Amino acid sequence: MNALNPSALHSAVFDHPEMGEHENIVFVKDRDSGLNAIIAVHDTTLGPALGGCRVWPYEKPADALTDALRLSRGMTYKNALAGLNLGGGKAVIIACPRKDKSQDMMEAFGSHVDRLSGTYITAEDVGVSPEDMEAVARRTDHVRGTSATGLGDPSPYTALGVFEGIRASARHVFGSAELDGRTVSVQGLGHVGFDVARQLADAGAKLVVSDIHAPAVERALDAFGATAVAADQAHCVDADIFVPCALGAGLNARTIPQIRARVVAGAANNQLQTPADGIALKRRGIHYAPDYAINAGGVISIALAKPGEDDGRVREKTLAIGDTLTRIFERAAREDTTPERVADKMAEERLAQSGN
Repeated sequence: MNALNPSALHSAVFDHPEMGEHENIVFVKDRDSGLNAIIAVHDTTLGPALGGCRVWPYEKPADALTDALRLSRGMTYKNALAGLNLGGGKAVIIACPRKDKSQDMMEAFGSHVDRLSGTYITAEDVGVSPEDMEAVARRTDHVRGTSATGLGDPSPYTALGVFEGIRASARHVFGSAELDGRTVSVQGLGHVGFDVARQLADAGAKLVVSDIHAPAVERALDAFGATAVAADQAHCVDADIFVPCALGAGLNARTIPQIRARVVAGAANNQLQTPADGIALKRRGIHYAPDYAINAGGVISIALAKPGEDDGRVREKTLAIGDTLTRIFERAAREDTTPERVADKMAEERLAQSGN
C-alpha cells in the first residue's frame, strides 16, 4: 500500500466503519515476492485468532482492508458460536490467484504470520490451495489445514456443514429436510460450492449453477445435469433455495427485491452488505441462514483435527451445524427478530461469559 500521512492513516484505518474493536491490523509488503497483504486480528478473548488467508485481485487497497476487517470479525463470531476456544482473524493478499500467486509469495506471507508469535493462525480460504498452505507452513508453525496439522483441505467439511444447514433451513421453512425435487440455485463453484452442488444433486435437487469462471460451470453441467445462468443472475432464479457460495455483500438493497427463493443458505462469508439487509429479507418472507453459522465446518475441521486421527469427531460436530441453526431459527421466531441477530447474540453471550 502507498505511504499515508498520519491524518490520512487515521481516516483510512482508525475511522473505518468496520474497525470496531479490532485488536491488531498489520499491513504487509514483500518486494521480492510481490506480496501485498493485510492481516486483521479482531478478538482473542477465547484464544488465538484463527481465520483463513484469501487471495483476491481487489481493485483498491481500501477494498482489501474492508474485506479483512469484516471477515476477521465474522471469524470471531463463527468460532464463538461453534464452541471453539479460538478468537477471530483474517488475512487478505492483494493478487490474482490464477496469475500472480506464487510459492515465494506464500512463503513470504508465512514469514509475516510467524512474526505475530501465534496471536494469528492462518488457513486456507478463497484463492488459496492446500499446496499454498504447505508453502506457508515452511515458514511458520501458526498454520492449519496442512498435512502435518490434521486433515488437510478444510473445504469438504465446510461443504458438509452447508449441506446440513440447507437441510435444516428446508425443514424449518418447508416442513421437511428432504431436497428431492427442490430447485436450488448455487452461485459460486469453487472447492466448497462445487461440493455443495454435488451433495444437493445426490439428494435429488434440481440444480441451477453459476460462476464467473466458465470452466467451473461446464464441469458442473457435465457432472450434475444442471442448468446454467450468469453469476449476477443466480439470485433471480425461480428456485426454492438460493445458495450463495461466492464473495460477500451479495445480499443488498439491489438484489434482495429480486430474490425469488424462500430460503437463502450458502457458504459465502459476510453475505449481508449491511445489517438492514437482514431485516429486508425478513420483511420479504425470505428465510436466511446466518453465514458464519452455516459455513463453520471448515474452521471446525481446522480447530479439532489431530494428525493420525480419523475425522469422526470433526464430522460429528460439523453435522451438528444443522442443530445449531434450528436453535437459531426457533429463537428468532420466539423473539420476532432476524436469525443473524440471534446468531450474534449467541456468540456475544459466549464471549461475555468467557470474559467474566
